[in-house]
Formats: sequence, structure tokens, C-alpha cells
Amino acid sequence: MTVLWLFLAIAGLLLLRVPVAFAFLGPSLAYMWLAGQSIGASLRLLTAAVSSFPLLAVPLFILLGVIANRGGIADRLFDFALACVGRVRGSLGYVSVGVSVGFSWMSGSAVADAAALGKIQIPAMQRNGYPTKFALGVTGAASLIAPVMPPSIPAVIFAGLAAVSTGALFAASVVPALLMALGLCIVVFLLVRRYPDIQTTEFSWQRVRQTGRRVIGPLGAPVIILGGILSGAFTPTEAAAVGVAYMLVLCFLYRSLKVRDLPAVLSETAATSAAIMLIVSSASLLGYIMARERVPQLISEALFALTDDPTVFLLLVAIVMLILGTAIDPTAILVLTVPIILPISNQFGVDPIALGVLMILATMIGLLTPPVGTVLYVLSSITRTPTSTVFLGSLPFIVPLLVICGLIIAFPDAVTWLPQQLGL
Repeated sequence: MTVLWLFLAIAGLLLLRVPVAFAFLGPSLAYMWLAGQSIGASLRLLTAAVSSFPLLAVPLFILLGVIANRGGIADRLFDFALACVGRVRGSLGYVSVGVSVGFSWMSGSAVADAAALGKIQIPAMQRNGYPTKFALGVTGAASLIAPVMPPSIPAVIFAGLAAVSTGALFAASVVPALLMALGLCIVVFLLVRRYPDIQTTEFSWQRVRQTGRRVIGPLGAPVIILGGILSGAFTPTEAAAVGVAYMLVLCFLYRSLKVRDLPAVLSETAATSAAIMLIVSSASLLGYIMARERVPQLISEALFALTDDPTVFLLLVAIVMLILGTAIDPTAILVLTVPIILPISNQFGVDPIALGVLMILATMIGLLTPPVGTVLYVLSSITRTPTSTVFLGSLPFIVPLLVICGLIIAFPDAVTWLPQQLGL
């Protein structure tokens, strides 16, 4: 009953649009007080949750994404992708997916991807005869590649919580992220056949060479970051720091970023990092309460009474993640559920790396679904379009993402193939 009242209090605060961190923190502190636990103990739990060297990579990757965003890297990727496939029917749809893949190697955040690329791609598609719903849908869905493709901020958080190798989780995420891109391209191919008025551009090798030279530098960032992590030369935190230094020097050389821009860059990074870390710490306190009330054990017993099949277990996990994703921030979901689900998954014999990829992808789909749907609100704000329009445009593109979740559930060993080949 205590846990029930706790969750009812949290649900009530969320319905009142209280920020997720404070919706978790208030009832959790009240529980600790009523249970006779000291406030000092609560504060130690809150600070211990974020006092982690692996989590230091989170603000660094956020800083990397902010520098790339403000340094005009998205524009360079967009111009190059358009030069390559501009004369293909529906080219801007494919460009949207391709640029999201490229930008995901630097941002690691769906919201940053949607904000940076939405301002470029959606107006371009509207000018060239693409329906607004299509433009919003493909941009929003493609932005979800960023938190799956390494370097992924949710992957860093999951790895820290589950005590697994961040490099292994990064490697395991590559193939699902590429499958996401392929699935979205298939939907683009099917939808553009309905739009006879969309325009294409003439192909020019000269334009490809010109725009290609402009992306050589930015594409060095993922080589340094991922190459360093997967080769063992850097830890993820060190790779993030090296990536920040590289991107900063690059943007200064391009003169797309100036010294006077740094305060704004650091301010945006600090605000975003603080919001994420506050969610991590408050959800960790709630996780401690769940453990104290034996919630993981109760859930484990209920699941084993229901099934002993690992595939069914993964299916249930995906469904729970999808439902929670409609109402709670993905970071909060991971911090809250990983300590509960991970011990249960070990009993089912599920590899934690495969579990992590599935949980990250399933929770990220929630960014495209109301009522929370952060990406919906970002695109709505950029284009001054109702969120309902953004959601309806996104619906066809959610289908391949759900299919990929199904493939991970059916073939979890395929997810861990690449990390095993790399010896991670």
C-alpha cells in the first residue's frame, strides 16, 4: 500500500505538469521522512547517484552536440547528402534520415537532433512540395537514431546503472541504429509515391566534391570517438573529452564558432546536463525505495508465475517501456527501471547488453508519442504546427521502429554479435 500511495502521488504530480525530477523527489523525500530515514541519508543517496566517472561522459557528449549544432555541422551534412541523392525521387526524405545518422555520431540526443535538423530540413521539404506531415514525421522519427547510435547518452546512463561495458553497448547499438535508418528509408520510398508534386535537383559531381570537402572534418569526430572507444585507446569519458576538443578546434577553424559564443554554449550545456542529472539522482532515490520495499522481488515472482520464456519476458519489458515512454522522460525511465529489471533479466538468462539496446530503443519511441513526446513539442515549436499534426505525421515511421524492437526480442543474440567480434 505504501508503494501504491507513492506512485499515486507521483502520477498526480506528473498530471499537474510538475517536472519529472521534482515529481519523483517530493514523494520520495516524504516516504523517507515517514519511514524514519534521515534527510542526510537521502542527500547521500542523491549525490552518490551522480558521483560516477562514467556519467561524466554525459555532459561532455552534450557539450559536443551543442558545439556541433551551433557550429553549423548539420548544414554541412545536409548539403552533402542532398548533393549525393538530390535527383532521386523523395530525395529530401532520404537526406533527412542520412543526415540524422551522420549527426547522431556527434549529438547522442534525439531532442538536439530534432532541434538542429528540423530548422533546416522541414522548410526545405515544404519548399519542394513535400506535405508538412511527411516532413515532420520523417524528421521526428529520424531524430530517434541519435540516442541509439553511439555515442549515445542513454547508453552511457544504462551502462553506468547496469555496470556493463559502455564500449560493448555502443558496439551493440550500431546495427539496430542502421536498421532504423533502413526501415525509415523504406517508409520514405513507400510514401513518396503518393506525392507527384515533389521536386528533385540536378546531380552534379562538382557539387558533390565541393560539399564533400566540407564534411571531411566533421566526419573525423565519430572516427576519433568510436574508434578510440572500440579500440580501447579511450574510455567513453576520455573519448567524449577528446571529441569536444576536436569539434571545438574544427569550428574555430571554420569560423562558424567564435570565442564570444562560448558562454552561450556552456550555458546551454550546463542547463541540459543539470536537468538530466537531477532526473538521475531523484529517480535513483525512488529506486532505493523500490528496493527497500522489495518491489523487484515481487515483480520477479509475478513474472515467473506468468512465464519462464526469455522471449516473452523481453516482450513484456518492451511493452512496459513503450507505455512508460508515453508519460515519463526516457532518462527517468532508465534510472528507475534498470535496477528493477536487470536482476530479473539475469534470472531469465538475458544478456544485459541486448536488454539495454531494447530498453533504450523502446523508451525513445515515447519521444514521438503524447502526452510527454518531447520531440513532438520541439518540432511543433520550430514549425508552429499543432503537436497532433506532428504525431499523425510520425505514425507511419513508428512502424519500422516497432518492427526492430520485435527483431531484438526474437533474436537477442544478434545484438551481441558485434561486441563479441570486437572482443568487448
